[in-house]
Amino acid sequence: MRGNTAENHSCNQVIPSLPRRWQRSWGIAHRCSQLHSLSRLHQQNPESLLNVEGHTIIFTDQSGMNAAGHVMLGTTDVHHQWAKLFERLPSYSSLLAQSELLKDRISQLLGGIQVIHIERLQPLLTIEEYFNTLSAFQKRLSSCWVPFHPRSLQGLQMTLENDRSSPRLHELGHFIIPSACEPTTLQWFIQTKAPEARRRMKRRDELEAEENDLVLYCLESLSLKRLYKEPSVSSKQMIPCCRRLMEERCPYVQGMRLCVSHFYSVLQDGDLCIPWDWKS
Repeated sequence: MRGNTAENHSCNQVIPSLPRRWQRSWGIAHRCSQLHSLSRLHQQNPESLLNVEGHTIIFTDQSGMNAAGHVMLGTTDVHHQWAKLFERLPSYSSLLAQSELLKDRISQLLGGIQVIHIERLQPLLTIEEYFNTLSAFQKRLSSCWVPFHPRSLQGLQMTLENDRSSPRLHELGHFIIPSACEPTTLQWFIQTKAPEARRRMKRRDELEAEENDLVLYCLESLSLKRLYKEPSVSSKQMIPCCRRLMEERCPYVQGMRLCVSHFYSVLQDGDLCIPWDWKS
């Protein structure tokens, strides 16, 4: 364990400015090994990481850039595959910028609705796949005029999925639209469900505000150094978790860094992960 800590500290000294996280709940030894591999690549080729600055690195099952613009490093890939990925990052960044333009065009065609990507729902969606989906959907809309009043849907949100399912409304208030959806069906569905979407989004915002207040209260009342959650943990899960932490007043968490997750573990930097429905 002492060797792993030293290894991780060495990597942090070499690449301190790169935010990084893991897609899976790998053990400490595995995570330190991945960090050491990245550090060794940097030592062998110091210029290789210049293109990575400003990005978050995610250690996962495949290499590339995801739709959120984060750099994915496949843990089974070898160093030269990571190095080639780093060389291609400028072209990926260009594709990311083009995707943002496509989202703006789709928004203009659909009454000002905001096109979003929710990373926790599609964490491994690559930027190439996302760009192709956006491009095909934008061309479909442009070829068939959909009569939305300008800005009539402003404040609403939608995600785009590359499938042939039916459009639906998520519990958090955003529309989930299949890229192959017929424009007339799309128009009817969004206009019909818009009031309910606004109601759900308002409720989502209320839950997020309540969550933020509870996190701040827990930090102060329990003397925690940090309290945060994994992206897959919803506000509906985080809120009762925080309430229970305050009710139980566990003395052993004082001064700790807590991450609310779906399992118990200790991260490589010493943060303690607890499931949102933890048992006392």
